[in-house]
Amino acid sequence: MPAKQPRTLRTVTGAGGQPGVYELALDPKRSTLDSAIRVAGLAEAAGFDALFVPDLLRFGAQGAIGAQEPLLYVAALSQVTRDIGLIATVSTTFHHPFNLARMFGTLDHLSNGRAAWNLVTSSIGEENYSADPLPSPPARYARAAETLEIVHALWDSWQPGALTLAPDGHAVLDRSLIKPINHIGEYFQVAGPLNIPPLPQRRPVLIQAGQSEEGISLGARYAEIVFTSLPTLAIAREHTTRIRSQAAALGRPAGLPLIFSSFHATYGATEEEAQRLVRERIDAIDYERGRTLLADMLGGTVDLSEAPLDQPLPETLLPDIASINGRRGRVDIFSRYVRDGKTLRELIIAAQDTGHWSEAGTPYQLANAIEQRFRAGVLDVIMLNGLDDPRQHDLIVNGLLPELRERGIVAPPGYQGGTLREALGLELAS
Repeated sequence: MPAKQPRTLRTVTGAGGQPGVYELALDPKRSTLDSAIRVAGLAEAAGFDALFVPDLLRFGAQGAIGAQEPLLYVAALSQVTRDIGLIATVSTTFHHPFNLARMFGTLDHLSNGRAAWNLVTSSIGEENYSADPLPSPPARYARAAETLEIVHALWDSWQPGALTLAPDGHAVLDRSLIKPINHIGEYFQVAGPLNIPPLPQRRPVLIQAGQSEEGISLGARYAEIVFTSLPTLAIAREHTTRIRSQAAALGRPAGLPLIFSSFHATYGATEEEAQRLVRERIDAIDYERGRTLLADMLGGTVDLSEAPLDQPLPETLLPDIASINGRRGRVDIFSRYVRDGKTLRELIIAAQDTGHWSEAGTPYQLANAIEQRFRAGVLDVIMLNGLDDPRQHDLIVNGLLPELRERGIVAPPGYQGGTLREALGLELAS
């Protein structure tokens, strides 16, 4: 039996870059994919494991969030990359499982086994899908669970040996090994089988984002990786314990799901430079707009227009979390901050990172913060953004990553397997 590979931290970066898609859309000589292609090349050269594409399903205060339609975006990137994984964010609330199985299955084929699905249930966008009001969290997650049961069944509907290669080079199809799924459920009826060939990974890697009670239950049951907002080590420990305890009770292997955190880092060549950049960022905050952002972090129903900046918010302002229809995990985090006595100013500053993990320092100091979480077992995958900025690229690629590799936390560059699933050490039961 081969020796088990030592646990290492996996690295992901956002696929977007500068110029952004809005600027590129105004340039008749360039594609809106141009910056992403450059970032993808930088990420592959630096040994990153995957590119990540977020999504929101409405036009918001900051414009459209994400990199256009995620699946089309990563499908295009699959043709200009070789090794790096491709993570697309797609909602189960507004998509049919047969289409999802076909789309992610096709992406897995286009990329030769590098596809990953960041599953969300969407807390906004219902006005664009004839779904008003937005379904409740229990309904959204029940639909997501049924969607996954169907998608997995469709991906598995081609049994081993259904498609083989004859000596003359032609494909041989054994129809007796391709089975319908005949699913009849609360939300869907799907006969199957899937009408595309069996996938390189059998199933693309499943990532799930959602920190409500319902989100934790879904992630514990199905997710291989959970994408989380864990701003402190204490919250990270609590969340990891809860979701892995539920997963273990369901009979899943120890260590699953993996914990994936976005790292909002301020990099400095010196500690003084990092702290100066933090101060400059704080000095640039528009606190009136910040009230609106913070209200959104608290569920969108709190009126902060008259609250004094340098006094704590009264706990009586906090909403009943059960009344919040979306982003309950975010509301929980900021409600904790209010109960800890943070002033409105401190809360608005914290809201700039929207509940994600934030640190500032030199590459060495940032490596210390990452190592602490990694050794504590609450960090398995990390998002490191900013490769498109030359200064930040240098501090990440020539500072932070070598430091983490020296400590044995991040593996040396080089794809560790033929597919993304193999590279991440995620095995599927036969």
